[in-house]
Amino acid sequence: MTQSPAPDLPTELVRHDDAAAQGALRRHGFRRRARWLLLLLLLPPIMFSGAVMGMYFQPLGLKKFYQFTGLTPGGGSAAPIALPPNVEIPKDMAETMQVTDVVGLARLMPKGDIVTVAPPYGAGDARIAEILVREGQHVEKGTVIARLDNAQQLQGTVLSAEASMAVREATLVQTRATVLNSGDEARAALAQAEAASVAATADLARVKELHDRGVATQAALDAVVATERQSALAVEKARATLARFSAADINSQPDVIVAKRNLDAARADLERAQADVLRADVLAPITGVVLEINARPGEKPPATGIMQMGDTSQMMAEAEIYQDRVAAIAPGQAVELASVALGQTLRGRVQEVGLIVGRQGLIGDDTAANTDARVVKIRVALDPASSKIAARYTNLEVIARIDTRATAATP
Repeated sequence: MTQSPAPDLPTELVRHDDAAAQGALRRHGFRRRARWLLLLLLLPPIMFSGAVMGMYFQPLGLKKFYQFTGLTPGGGSAAPIALPPNVEIPKDMAETMQVTDVVGLARLMPKGDIVTVAPPYGAGDARIAEILVREGQHVEKGTVIARLDNAQQLQGTVLSAEASMAVREATLVQTRATVLNSGDEARAALAQAEAASVAATADLARVKELHDRGVATQAALDAVVATERQSALAVEKARATLARFSAADINSQPDVIVAKRNLDAARADLERAQADVLRADVLAPITGVVLEINARPGEKPPATGIMQMGDTSQMMAEAEIYQDRVAAIAPGQAVELASVALGQTLRGRVQEVGLIVGRQGLIGDDTAANTDARVVKIRVALDPASSKIAARYTNLEVIARIDTRATAATP
């Protein structure tokens, strides 16, 4: 016997609409895909904005990350746009930074850069005898600033050359006197030979007449003929000797010319020896200030030079700027220079832009500094007030900020 169904249970099954359920599922999936698509579209702008803000503000966390990993901002690019970590801008300069400003490391230097004073050419193994200047002293070009210990030796060479020249002068005087005397002797010898020739000719005529008359023998005639020929040859020889001294100017005589040339050679030796004496004196190559003395009396001049000088009356700055920013720099643009050591800002203007791209030479203290950057050197001329301050800080490393908004100065 079958039991009847419970009264609280439905006797009919309720069926949902299949089309409505499927539509709801499709709408839910579309909204989900739209949210993901929107997220994908917004992700690149968000990442780009974060990268820009990170490079612009460079927060402490980012700096710590670079220090920990040893990476360099822009190190993977041939033309980095991020500020190198070795350039730490002073606070007062950072507060007024403009987007168009170009920043780089620079060094202060005298006009024309530092000049190394080397020993004179040909000084050899000479040592320094005395230093005649002190550091910080202003000297004029050509002033004797040091002496070497080879002065006595070089002076001895001068004395020897003077003695040799005196001998050559005496030889010239002697040669002139000899030529004059030889000319007189040659004229006397010619007169004597001519007289002997006249006598021999007369004897020949007389003996020949006697021979024709049969009084003189043939042997006597032959002897007189030989004597006459010898006297004629003696006359020719005397004339040839006199011809050597027939010139009107005695200085054109060959013997006198040779003596004069020997005197000229001795005079040249003396002049060379006198010039060599100057090798014992070290002269100032420029008008400027003695910045540093590298040697002391008794020492050989080092390879770095005896001392260093510079024209500090006009100070300059040499800045190293990344190659990708050089196109924005032009002569005449305003430049600010700052350093902790100065305690104030120096000012100047771009004087010239370098023509060679080279490796960075100024490196900061940061261990993460980029030491292989390609830079161009920019010369900056300081104004008179800044130049006076910078005169005491040659080679000081400073931060240079160039305002590229200014137009180039008209030449």
